[in-house]
Amino acid sequence: MAKKVGLFIERPGRNHGDEAITISVPEALMTEPGIPKRDRDVSFFSREDPIENMALSESASAEWSREERILHSPEATEFFDQHERNMEPIVEWVRHSGDLEPTGTPSGVDVTEAIRLKARELGYSEVGFTRNDAHYVYQSRKRPMRNDLPHAICLALEQDYVKTQTIPSLEAEDTHFGTYEDQGPLSQELTDFIRDLGYSIQVSGPTWHYGPMIPLFVQAGLGQLGANGQLLSPHFGSRARLQIIYTDAMVTHDDPIDYGIHQFCNECQVCVNRCPGRALMPDKVWYRGVEKNKLVFKRCRPVMARYSGCGICMKVCPIQKYGMKPVMEHYIETDGEILGKNTDNLEGFDFGDKGYFGPGQLPTFERTFFDMPKGRAEDWVLLEFRDKLFANAAANGKEKEEMWSEFRSKVEESIDRRGEAVDMGMDLGV
Repeated sequence: MAKKVGLFIERPGRNHGDEAITISVPEALMTEPGIPKRDRDVSFFSREDPIENMALSESASAEWSREERILHSPEATEFFDQHERNMEPIVEWVRHSGDLEPTGTPSGVDVTEAIRLKARELGYSEVGFTRNDAHYVYQSRKRPMRNDLPHAICLALEQDYVKTQTIPSLEAEDTHFGTYEDQGPLSQELTDFIRDLGYSIQVSGPTWHYGPMIPLFVQAGLGQLGANGQLLSPHFGSRARLQIIYTDAMVTHDDPIDYGIHQFCNECQVCVNRCPGRALMPDKVWYRGVEKNKLVFKRCRPVMARYSGCGICMKVCPIQKYGMKPVMEHYIETDGEILGKNTDNLEGFDFGDKGYFGPGQLPTFERTFFDMPKGRAEDWVLLEFRDKLFANAAANGKEKEEMWSEFRSKVEESIDRRGEAVDMGMDLGV
């Protein structure tokens, strides 16, 4: 017996010029638009414990992961270093984009659709508009972020489908990194267009971000938060790189949409069951005022560092693999079956030296595999220095001076490394 349809959602086609699509949302999957949240709690945590860029807050494990990547995959390290060189001028432009002045005079008319059309023509598949939300700004980025740009233009650029399905691999990383590099000139052209309309801009991403972007994308109706912690958008799920342009342009905000993802993920659970590091939790919890499947960070980063950024949670998501429209239609027609679940086509993956893993199979690791430093790099270095002093209490003055010099050198190195991208190019610490 087929499931009852509760809602029909019309979205623009995948590419500019494509026909619009209609997504049928099963009534059984409908919960609420956007992300379940408690606004008072979100405000409380934003005020009392502001979010911070993990390139800073977890810089100790970021440095550790770089060393592990060099040890386990020299070719990936060389590849990543080249990407960093390619991104340097893009990052520099992004960091100072807020200094750019408008080049035209505002007409006084709403420019939402003009900007949307231009972004679509440039190749952005998902384009949405919402308010700039100060709750989602990193503590360390509050000072350089302008406070006179009330709107956020959310942009998703799709990465190559075929290469993404080879996750984890250098081929998949090539499209991951390549999409970041494509974002640079595209965003420059789009912001030139907005400035010609007479408005100011400031860009977040790629690699230099002012805060987490998914909450704004959800608010703009471009998808919902999946169990894998990623934005699941209509055409390509999480197979995209996200970017935001803050502006004072006269625009109309989009509304959040219930695509049925919250309940779908509760029933699907493929990413949870296939995560090599067992880092995804099956049940949602309330965290900083938001209901979500919380990632266990310490079980994720060690796998990412040693296996080409991992990404299995992206690869095995049926929304990423098949698109939201086919997945929801299959669910309706089969009375609740998840398209691809328990098949090698969706769930199978090759995992480096561990071999191939089909449905129900996962690699195993020694307990020490997940040992890594936590917190800020300079704090970790201080703890190491303290332990070394205790262990060498009888050391003479010269030996202690050498330990002090080593400690000082490590602190300086950790500060210098904040300018290097972490987690395979996602963000910078300075």
